[in-house]
Amino acid sequence: MPPSASRYPKAAGAAYVTQRAYRQAMLTYVVGLAVMCSGLTSVATQSRVVAANLQQLGVFDGIPLTLLAVGFLLVLAGIVFRGIRECMWLNVLCTVVEAGGLILVIVVGVGYWGSVDLMEVPPAPDGGIGGITALLLMQGAVLTFFSFIGFEDTLNVAEEVKNPRKVLPWGIMLAMVAATIIYIAVSITAVSVVPWRELSTAAGPLTEVVGRAAPWFPPTAFLGITLFAVTNTALLNYVTASRLAYGMAQQGLLPRILRRVHSTRRTPHVAVLILLAMIVGLALLGDITELASATVLLLLLVFSIVNGALVILKLRPAEPKGGFEVPIFVPVLGSIVCAVLLVNRFATGNWQAPAIAGALLAGILALYAVMRPSHVEEDDLSAVEQAEPAE
Repeated sequence: MPPSASRYPKAAGAAYVTQRAYRQAMLTYVVGLAVMCSGLTSVATQSRVVAANLQQLGVFDGIPLTLLAVGFLLVLAGIVFRGIRECMWLNVLCTVVEAGGLILVIVVGVGYWGSVDLMEVPPAPDGGIGGITALLLMQGAVLTFFSFIGFEDTLNVAEEVKNPRKVLPWGIMLAMVAATIIYIAVSITAVSVVPWRELSTAAGPLTEVVGRAAPWFPPTAFLGITLFAVTNTALLNYVTASRLAYGMAQQGLLPRILRRVHSTRRTPHVAVLILLAMIVGLALLGDITELASATVLLLLLVFSIVNGALVILKLRPAEPKGGFEVPIFVPVLGSIVCAVLLVNRFATGNWQAPAIAGALLAGILALYAVMRPSHVEEDDLSAVEQAEPAE
């Protein structure tokens, strides 16, 4: 995503890059709506998590979970409508609290480092000699991939960033490096404090770690930290989905009404409101875990396509260079790895999420056939590319 952000800092960045490279409106439509589906189901799921945490904390006792979830979504929609600056400050607050909780885990458990064998592997199910098999390694890679989903969302707010060609690539890379360091340190701390067999069955793994390493720390405090973390993710997904809808409408792939920007707040208010109705509908359905898993599965397909798009654009002589470039083998490997992870997901034997993902894909294609969105002309793409980025 950093190279794409440097070359084409536009809303609906994944869809824009796909259209620019493949020049196939249908493929662009699939990519854009797949990303949007992932964002919407994620926000709906997170709204119910927030509501459950509020109930567990004893806040708003007696109020039904569904009503709390809808109330949370209304507040979130108000913030997203208000503006990107307000979203940014809420994001900063939530990130500080979230990172503070993870750093607390590291600080209270760092004294346990070196007490266990970090290279220990689980025994074989049949009682034989255990080891890291190719399938186990691939399953771990899929989990790691899911842990890093979200960084690509930054591209969708490119038009609201000052000097995005330089700021976005560095922002994405530095955030990924910082997250990687924290993830690794938390993982080492967790298995050092709590044996991995017990950790795997714990209802709240990090709460269990802090409970053993720092029994003086109130357990409910981690529920509060979780509340901030989930709110942050929901906020970013909502902002991304609204900007994605706006950007796709700009490309002629969604109804033009979604292009409307509020006269004073300068936010895509129509997209924000329409998406709110869709998210509330999903939240009212109840448990949509499998739907969320299916849409995340579609992201593997999207990432493979977008990496391939970057290969095409790098090989096309007429394409402008970005402020941040990577060797061509990087997107090639990215596309291959995502494709392999996608295939591996089918090897797990759980067909429910893949079946839902296939149904969603079929639904997107059917919607495309009904709407017949206009193809973006090359002249329009050139005009968009040459426009000054918004501040």
